[in-house]
Amino acid sequence: MTRFIRPEHRHAWQLLQTLVDGPLPHLRDLLPDTQRHALLQFHAAGLTLDASHQRVNMTVMQALRALAEASGVMAQARAMFRGDAINSTENRAVLHVALRGSDQADPPWGTEISLAVSAELNRYCSFAEQLRAGECSGFSGERITDVVNMGIGGSDLGPRMATEALSQLDNALIAPAVRLHFVSNVDAWSLATTLAPLHAALTLFVVQSKTFTTQETMTLYASARRWLLDGGCPPDALHMHLAAVTSRSALAHAQGINASRCFSLWDWVGGRYSLWSAIGLPLVVAIGRDAYLQMLQGAHAMDRHFIQAPGEHNMPLNLALLGIWNRNFLGTSTQHIAPYHSALGKLVAFLQQQDMESNGKRVHIDGSACTVATTPVMWGGLGNDGQHAYFQLIHQGSQMVPIDFIGVRQGHAGLPLSAKHQRVVQLNMQAQAQALAQGRTGSETLQVLEASGLAIDEAQRLAPHRSFPGNIPSSTLWMDSLTPHNLGALIALYEHKVFCQAAIWGINAFDQWGVELGKSMALAIEGGSTGA
Repeated sequence: MTRFIRPEHRHAWQLLQTLVDGPLPHLRDLLPDTQRHALLQFHAAGLTLDASHQRVNMTVMQALRALAEASGVMAQARAMFRGDAINSTENRAVLHVALRGSDQADPPWGTEISLAVSAELNRYCSFAEQLRAGECSGFSGERITDVVNMGIGGSDLGPRMATEALSQLDNALIAPAVRLHFVSNVDAWSLATTLAPLHAALTLFVVQSKTFTTQETMTLYASARRWLLDGGCPPDALHMHLAAVTSRSALAHAQGINASRCFSLWDWVGGRYSLWSAIGLPLVVAIGRDAYLQMLQGAHAMDRHFIQAPGEHNMPLNLALLGIWNRNFLGTSTQHIAPYHSALGKLVAFLQQQDMESNGKRVHIDGSACTVATTPVMWGGLGNDGQHAYFQLIHQGSQMVPIDFIGVRQGHAGLPLSAKHQRVVQLNMQAQAQALAQGRTGSETLQVLEASGLAIDEAQRLAPHRSFPGNIPSSTLWMDSLTPHNLGALIALYEHKVFCQAAIWGINAFDQWGVELGKSMALAIEGGSTGA
């Protein structure tokens, strides 16, 4: 086994430390360099990453790529694609990439896995199409009109986010015979308000739990069964209103789920990577098989780019390296995500789990304590809303907050002035990136205030309050339009970014023992083995 080398002991890490101590020029001085701008553009799978507003020059980028090479990032990526047990604390492979590349010839993870993935993909997509076509009926003989997805964490965030993001597809794609609902919160009020307008005879529940023991989901499931019975469903007809996605089908069968409606997960599918598996069933119900397959294809296109592209052109790798630079060398403790498309409203919550559950670790893979910072606090929201709220802190607060802007070049909402709306959204996003980078000096502010007619004394008094330091780093991710393909590529991009950063920090991105601790303590308290 290769001896683990702590990241701060690598020569490239130490070189980067000398570069940050330089210091670098202000972004207002870096931005006019057109050659630098060209070298900080990355293209892959329908996406464009503009990193020109990051606080880096090409010397820094070269040192960051040297750090990735010294850390064996791409060697570890190839191990993941082969199906090696890179999740070392659980001795598991990590093969979500196989879920969207099962149709490729000679896959690195082997044909046996691809065949199994293809078979299960066909099963849950076929069931979803039956629901969309109104071919599934309940105990009364009437067709199912409402599907309620019950899950938490990855079993909810992924399909819920993608369903909302793709709700703007043509009506022909999003007008199935059934309506889709999501419940994740075990608070009874959440389930009650969802069920209030529904009818037991017309409702089907999808129970999503990898272990089929998740306390929150099983509590919801018990209430759903009681609601069906109270609504007139005979006990021997409950199976007509139930489906499940789990890796423990025997438990699901024992609790009333018919085998034909029980869809499988593998132990090498982590919850936050499970959208590509049968966990995506509700999404298929919402957008249809063809659109869902396009999303898988977009993710697979990003997979191919990631594993094949050289370092200087590799989008996920460079996005990860910019995050390393900001976190470990510029000392930022948070990372903001600002989508500028209202359909991406749930993307931030999804990426929070992706990043913070993966890389929120304090020990290296060898069990030694980390002495370098790992993942920052991920937060954010829709950019246009944030501009009138917390962007104030980003512009003038006492801590630096890097931003990932996410924009869509083309969009239509069916309004006569849709094009004007879209132009205003894009202008706002681009203006924010520019303002954060350039800022406004005290002397520039003084000139603006005097030009507005203020007396010199008043202008001098107000200038400190209305000046902006700038030099705040940001990246801008563009997609031409919000399609299933492009959304798949975007999600895969962030998955691989998280992977690359974990490889550099020397941590395991694929376990989540902090989550498990809370679960076990809740069960222990319920059983009376510890005090409340």
